[in-house]
Amino acid sequence: MLDTVLVPINRAGWPFIALFALASLLLGLLYAPLGWAGLVLTLWCAYFFRDPARVTPVRDGLVVSPADGVVQSVGPAVPPVELGLAGGERMRVSIFMNVFDVHVNRVPASGTVTRCAYTKGRFINASLDKASEHNERMAVAMRTDDGRELAFVQIAGLVARRIKCELAEGQAVLAGARFGLIRFGSRVDVYLPEGIAPLVMTGQRSVAGETVLADNRAQEPARQGEVR
Repeated sequence: MLDTVLVPINRAGWPFIALFALASLLLGLLYAPLGWAGLVLTLWCAYFFRDPARVTPVRDGLVVSPADGVVQSVGPAVPPVELGLAGGERMRVSIFMNVFDVHVNRVPASGTVTRCAYTKGRFINASLDKASEHNERMAVAMRTDDGRELAFVQIAGLVARRIKCELAEGQAVLAGARFGLIRFGSRVDVYLPEGIAPLVMTGQRSVAGETVLADNRAQEPARQGEVR
């Protein structure tokens, strides 16, 4: 129970929490109701930057979700040109994070980072498909331990104004490891290796570091689902 309530805070959030707390204190000295309102916003800020532990499946070949949120779309798309990936379209899984989701992002597979590319852009609603092309983004390509190419992209949204990515080219990474976050409300796209079908469906909720998006060893076609 305590593990559920006393969730760790990501270190990137402490400066914001301190700023909100200071503003709340000053507002409270001027007018008490404003102070209480500021306290609520401070608690929300702490909630936004929560960083719970996750249990990541570690079998080779699995691709896990890099973000908490709703699977916005599943379908073929061309990876960002700045990554220089050959082969044209790949299956893309887009995950939308609202302001109430955990925003700490996690590596989708174990392997080595081959390319990191930041692109300036707009800040339109991240739930729109055109956000993948026009919004500010941080794109990462990697080679998995079983030799496949995988890409994932952090995309800023309507409210988001800051993408944080701690990965570097040549870095060895583990599936489920934390690698960054986006403030506040955003989207992460995952471009699966060629020929791999996704195991999630549009509308499904995913959990970063835990939900399996795809299995490089699976032979089944893309799954279908319905609301029940």
